[in-house]
Amino acid sequence: MRDKREYNNSSSSAGMRLLRKGQKGFFRVIFSRVGIMTAMLFLQIGILISIVLWLDDFLPHAFGGFTLMGVIMVLYLISSDHNPSGKITWLIIILVMPVFGIALYAFIESDLGHRKLRDALSVIIAKTERLIPQDREVLEKLHKKSYGAASLAHYLRYSGGFPVYDDSDITYLSSGEEKFKELLKQLEAAEHFIFLEYFIIDEGLMWGKVLEILARKAKEGVDVRVMYDGSCEFSTLPRDYPKRLARLGIKCKVFAPVSPFVSTYYNYRDHRKILVIDGHTAFTGGINLADEYINRIKRFGHWKDTAVMIKGSAVKTFTLLFLQNWSMDANSPDFDKFLTYNPLPSKEAKGFVIPYGDCPVDNDKTGERVYMDILNRSLDYVHIMTPYLILDGELETALKFAAERGVDVKIILPGIPDKKIPYALAKTHYKSLINSGVKIYEYTPGFVHAKVVVADAIEAVVGTINMDYRSLYHHFECAAYMYDTDCIEDIENDFNETMSKCKRVTEETIKKEKLYYKITGFILKGFAPLM
Repeated sequence: MRDKREYNNSSSSAGMRLLRKGQKGFFRVIFSRVGIMTAMLFLQIGILISIVLWLDDFLPHAFGGFTLMGVIMVLYLISSDHNPSGKITWLIIILVMPVFGIALYAFIESDLGHRKLRDALSVIIAKTERLIPQDREVLEKLHKKSYGAASLAHYLRYSGGFPVYDDSDITYLSSGEEKFKELLKQLEAAEHFIFLEYFIIDEGLMWGKVLEILARKAKEGVDVRVMYDGSCEFSTLPRDYPKRLARLGIKCKVFAPVSPFVSTYYNYRDHRKILVIDGHTAFTGGINLADEYINRIKRFGHWKDTAVMIKGSAVKTFTLLFLQNWSMDANSPDFDKFLTYNPLPSKEAKGFVIPYGDCPVDNDKTGERVYMDILNRSLDYVHIMTPYLILDGELETALKFAAERGVDVKIILPGIPDKKIPYALAKTHYKSLINSGVKIYEYTPGFVHAKVVVADAIEAVVGTINMDYRSLYHHFECAAYMYDTDCIEDIENDFNETMSKCKRVTEETIKKEKLYYKITGFILKGFAPLM
């Protein structure tokens, strides 16, 4: 592959060039917790060999000290507020390598690379999360419709200040191609501001066409702001990319840049996908700005993804979420300026919507609790699409309990994985879930990246939140909860159409699974919270 490629003709006319590919894979491993843990394991082995060779007389003292440190750490972990699965992982690590296991734990828990970011965002969120008032009449209206949905709305308001709206129109987009087409159309109509916050931005047709519009709009005086996750600097974009966009009149920030030997790759990643236009239109869902998401490039077969477009007052919440993360460097914009837009839906809206965010700075697992609430309240069915299934005890229990209550719980997962280790870990849950009545399907044409939950033909969630530890514990995420909206039927129809292209997982298929996945899942199950 060439290091540099030209944009399409429309982009070339603007004098822009595509960017060099960044470093992939290697640096992700080095700066991940798994990479650090592996390095520490080998270092400890080396030190232990050195002790045996050169400090033979002090072996009892050394191993006695290691044992004492391990016991103290075990007692500390047992009394900590970590989730049970996380405790088990750390206990295994410390038992295997007590000295450097403790050092690794201290390094990760100290958040050296992200402490400043964490503290700044905690202050910003605390100051701004109540900027959007809750219309009491809307909440009472929802309460009359559904006590359960109103209770969830109360929790989302309590946990992050997220209001419920009844005046917003929602369009479900069942593929990256659909979103791309609608996204370009809406960007062309922008008059005041465009905010983009994405986990991945990569060179190619999709980003090239978007960037051409952004540059043109910036030249016309539209306030254009782009924010992407710091991991892009190791995978898709060069470090000077914000300066390149600045030359086009576009404001750009990198969220949580990865600092070698200080921060780890997995902590505090901005996994959100938010596009806000003029305060009246917003997009969210699983689709990033890269060509595999529109199947122009096929890396893992057909890429199945989804998104929603929201028009109306509910867009204010996505605007607020963007501005909160944009303010990470304490250079806060005028929040009120961008939240005073009073947009109307494109047509008479039906139902209710609650856009919400989840972040690792508050220890409140909002994304997981929303999923569990839907599972626990469901009466007929819960249908799920997720690319990863690395569950903690609580979420696995909720899935099994719903199925055991007679609820039709179905999960669609990839048939072709993008990452083999998470794929192997997902399979470790299959037997237990199936035994409780959960039905699991794998998408044979390729990779499912959608994050969708739809239940009882009345409520749904579409967003960025995977059913794995990264999304539920370590990442910044967002989603839209919907109750009795017109698009619920579209979501369910898309689930059924996708399922028609899947093969069902059974006890027989589990027995015939490749030995590699069985062994990998068995060995790494205890380390799942670090995956």
